[in-house]
Amino acid sequence: MSEHRIAARAFALLVLGAACIGCAPLLVRLADVGPVASAFWRMALAAPVLWLVARRFEATPAAAGTTATAGGLTLRRAGLLSGLFFAGDLAVWHFSITMTTVANSTLLANCAPIVVTVYAWLAYRQRPRPAFMVALLLAMAGAFTLVGPNFRAGGRALSGDLLGFVTSGFYSAYMLCINRAQARGTMLRLIALTTTVSAIVLLPVAWGFCAALDQPFWPHTGQGWLVVVALALLTQSLGQGSITYALTHLPVSLSATTLLLQPLLSTLGAWLLFGERLGAAQLAGGAVLLAAIWLARRSAR
Repeated sequence: MSEHRIAARAFALLVLGAACIGCAPLLVRLADVGPVASAFWRMALAAPVLWLVARRFEATPAAAGTTATAGGLTLRRAGLLSGLFFAGDLAVWHFSITMTTVANSTLLANCAPIVVTVYAWLAYRQRPRPAFMVALLLAMAGAFTLVGPNFRAGGRALSGDLLGFVTSGFYSAYMLCINRAQARGTMLRLIALTTTVSAIVLLPVAWGFCAALDQPFWPHTGQGWLVVVALALLTQSLGQGSITYALTHLPVSLSATTLLLQPLLSTLGAWLLFGERLGAAQLAGGAVLLAAIWLARRSAR
C-alpha cells in the first residue's frame, strides 16, 4: 500500500477515534460508579478484548519490544510509559467531567496541540509550517468560542476546569510516547499493553478514591454495567485503538489538532442529553474548528 493511502486511512481512523472518544464524557456522566472507578472499568474491560484482537491480526515479531531505532521507544517501554501517562489522563479527566461542564472539561483536556507543538519546537527544533500555525490558532479560537459562554468563575466548576487543563499535559505525554514508539505492525499490541498498564495503575487509585469519598466502585445496575462496557468497547477499544494506529502514521501535531473534534462532539452530545445549551457563538466556534482541522490536514501533506 502506498504511503499516501496509508496516510489517508490513518486520518480516517483518527476522525473515527475522535468521534468515539467524544462519547466518553457523556458515558462518564451516565455511569453509576465514581469517576476514577469508571476510568478503571474502561481499561480493565477493554484490555482482554484488545489482546484477543492483537493476537488475531498481528504476528509476534521475534524482536518486538527489545529493539528500537535511534530516537524511538521499544514496544515494551512505550507501552509502560504511555500506560502510566494515560492512567493519569483518565483519572484526572474523569474527575473534571463531574465537576464542570462537559464542554469545558473536554476542551481543556484537548489543549494538547499547544503543549505538543511547543514541546516539539523547543525540544526537537521542529518548527511548524506557517499554514499549520494558522490552522492551530484557528482551531483553538474555534474551540474556546465553542465553550466560552460556559466558563464560570470560582468554586467547584473552576477546579474542574483546572483539572481539565492538567489532563492535557498527561495526554500530550501519552501522544508523544505513542508517536515515538516503533510500533508499525505491532500497534494493536501497543494499545493492548498501554490499556493493561493503565488498568493495573488505576485499580488501587480507584479503590482508594471510592473508599475515601464514599463513591461506588462496582456498577450496581444493568444500565451501569452497560455504560462501563460501552466505555471499554466504544471509547477505548475502537476509539483509542483507532487513534493509536493514526499516531504511528501521522505527524503528532496534526493528530493533536484533529482530535479537537472531541470537544465539538462532546458538547453537542451534552446539549442533547444534559441540556447544556449551545448559543450562536458556540455553533460558530464549532464551524471554525472544523475549518481549522481541514486546513491542518492540507498543510501537513
